[in-house]
Amino acid sequence: MKLTRVLHRRRFLLRSTGMAAAGLLPISRPQAGTTSARDLALAHTHTRERIALVYAVAQGYLPDALDSLNHFLRDHYSGEVGEMDPRLYDLLHQVHRLLGAARPFEVISGYRAPATNAHLRHTRGGGVAQNSLHVQGRAIDVRLPGVALADLRDAAVSLQVGGVGFYPAQQFVHIDTGRVRRW
Repeated sequence: MKLTRVLHRRRFLLRSTGMAAAGLLPISRPQAGTTSARDLALAHTHTRERIALVYAVAQGYLPDALDSLNHFLRDHYSGEVGEMDPRLYDLLHQVHRLLGAARPFEVISGYRAPATNAHLRHTRGGGVAQNSLHVQGRAIDVRLPGVALADLRDAAVSLQVGGVGFYPAQQFVHIDTGRVRRW
């Protein structure tokens, strides 16, 4: 592929990212045989917002897309926006592809402000970690419609990249970019 075509494609992707985030442009999957564009589709269970966008091309992350994802995954209690670890998006992208899923992830929790985390620790019977990776923007709680929760857990565990927590009673899987562990 000529350099000018690559530059035009990148310019298009950068411009279309904002439109896709706004729901004005459907996300397109990379063509067969190409793996340079990485995309993500999410639906938030608390805010009822949806987002679908390309967040990275080749080895580079798209700053506008990361900003859109940071806002989307904000603390839904306080509205505070944190900075999420882009490697978390890569994990979600890999899990989605590994499972051959067609639907967006449903997000239960993304970024959590320190004050929110402290409040939840005292009101949720100890189910919230004091040094939660949610506060650092390195964790997300999700489920994937059409995919058994145990299959989602197993796919995330198989990548051996970060922590994976299984919460079948609450119907979500915790995925983070911390050390490799599972519970």
